[in-house]
Amino acid sequence: MGWASAPYDPLWAERHPRRAAWMSLAGPGANFALTILAAVLIHVGIWTKILAHPDSANFSHIVVAATPGIAEGLAAGLSVLFSLNLLLGAFNLLPLPPLDGFGAVGLLIGEDAVGRFRALGQQMGQFSMIGLLIAWQLFDHLFHPIFILSLQLLYPGYGYGS
Repeated sequence: MGWASAPYDPLWAERHPRRAAWMSLAGPGANFALTILAAVLIHVGIWTKILAHPDSANFSHIVVAATPGIAEGLAAGLSVLFSLNLLLGAFNLLPLPPLDGFGAVGLLIGEDAVGRFRALGQQMGQFSMIGLLIAWQLFDHLFHPIFILSLQLLYPGYGYGS
């Protein structure tokens, strides 16, 4: 798979299973950092009156332009930056191979079990597409509450999703 993978030495991961587990969180961490950056820029845009709260929010409509023109493109770009990175970060945290969440499980289990868990993941490597299909089916039900919570954190008191 490896759509956004980086060079990776599996022997290093065997020698340093905890570090490898932390490394698994780098991708979702970057996604959540971009989500937070989008949220900050949305608030700056609202504070400067370039952007405004939408009457109703959805995946591609997190913020609206206060005036027509360039602000409309900015609102659309920030909406997509926020939503898409939230989606990618949350999806990649699912603990199914080949997703990053599977590797991050090593932080939650004992040191001796990490090696066995990683070996299981390597044995299941040929079933990566099945893991992705299962993850997509699960994620369909998990993302909606995550998205609503993110809107409530972005706009406290506005009642989006209530």
